[in-house]
Amino acid sequence: MARPKSKQPVSNSKASSQSRSAPSATPTPTRQSKRVRTSLSTTSTPKKSPYFEAESSTSEPESEIENEASGYEDEDQSAISAMSSPPESEEEIEEADHTSEDEKPRKRKRGRPSATSAAKVTPVKGKELWRPGVKADLAPGKQVFIKLPKARQPGKTPYTDDTIHPNTMLFLADLKENNDREWLKVHDADYRQSKQDFDSFVECLTEKVIEKDETIPELPPKDLTFRIYRDIRFSPDPTPYKTHFSAAWSRTGRKGPYAHYYVQVQPGGSFVGAGIWHPEAEPLGLLRRAVDRKAHKLKTVLMDPLIRKECLGGVGNDEKKVVKAFCASNADNALKNKPKGYGADNPNIELLRLRNFTMGRKLKDEEVVGPKGITRITELVGIMSPFVAYLNSVVMPDDEEDSSDEDETEEAEEAEQSGE
Repeated sequence: MARPKSKQPVSNSKASSQSRSAPSATPTPTRQSKRVRTSLSTTSTPKKSPYFEAESSTSEPESEIENEASGYEDEDQSAISAMSSPPESEEEIEEADHTSEDEKPRKRKRGRPSATSAAKVTPVKGKELWRPGVKADLAPGKQVFIKLPKARQPGKTPYTDDTIHPNTMLFLADLKENNDREWLKVHDADYRQSKQDFDSFVECLTEKVIEKDETIPELPPKDLTFRIYRDIRFSPDPTPYKTHFSAAWSRTGRKGPYAHYYVQVQPGGSFVGAGIWHPEAEPLGLLRRAVDRKAHKLKTVLMDPLIRKECLGGVGNDEKKVVKAFCASNADNALKNKPKGYGADNPNIELLRLRNFTMGRKLKDEEVVGPKGITRITELVGIMSPFVAYLNSVVMPDDEEDSSDEDETEEAEEAEQSGE
């Protein structure tokens, strides 16, 4: 009976060994799954640079772990496959998503933007995307690429040196509606094309002006044309640019004390003018002196039929009406009272109050654009040339003219003395 009792613990020992071996099988899959995950994660990650030697040394222990794990697979292959296979697929998907998200922006930086990255935004005046400080409200990772507009195509009308192209008038009209620095910076191609068109026209027009007035020298366009930038330091108008192209011809170019011929090209505001605008005190005093002593010379010039027709509104052959029309065209900054040194009862008091001595003719766009424009402007310059010659003889007289004027004054004084 003692032997059966001694055998009983043996069976218990086998059961205990089996019971002890059972829980040892359960943690095995968990250990295997973790090691399998690490091995899979290393294979799914992108390859490192060969310059990092530390990573190559760590790959050897990973192979040893895989060999150890293969020994545990014999104990319970079903548990290993059941617990390790599902997490492997989920982690592969997550890691693939992370790698794809990391690679996408890199590809966009190196190559051209995809069609989905470009956002279509309707332009609003004053809030265009190219203006600084305007937000596009784009999603993260998206960009907006704005191409600079090219210059207008000439169309059926080619560019020529002796004409004003219609595209030049279109640019000036657009500049009037968008008179700011950001807009002109974006449309720089249109500006340069229009400026080149006007400069070539001025160069050809200079030859025609010289034919009408031999005192005008041949100068390059840069000495004749005015800049498009406005001086806004003391102006209530903050717009930075002029909405027209202009040029002036005189004995010293666009600057100097002499009388000028002036041409302005503007949509709905083109005109041709001549005279002296805002003269200084000394030349203004000479003009008033000439009007007071020899008003008949100025009146003779104003009574010319072509000047009355083109520059004075077609007034009739009446001296008083002609003088009134001339004073009305220069009444912007004329004096309201008599000038210093002259009486209010002076017969030429209306002319003495003037501070500008100018005349001009407005032109329609059809008269400026096209091959007939240079012919029309040259015709008006020839009509105004006697007026410019008179002003120059007063303000900057030549030696011969000065001596002849002195002789005339002496003869007039002698006649007055003999009459008394």
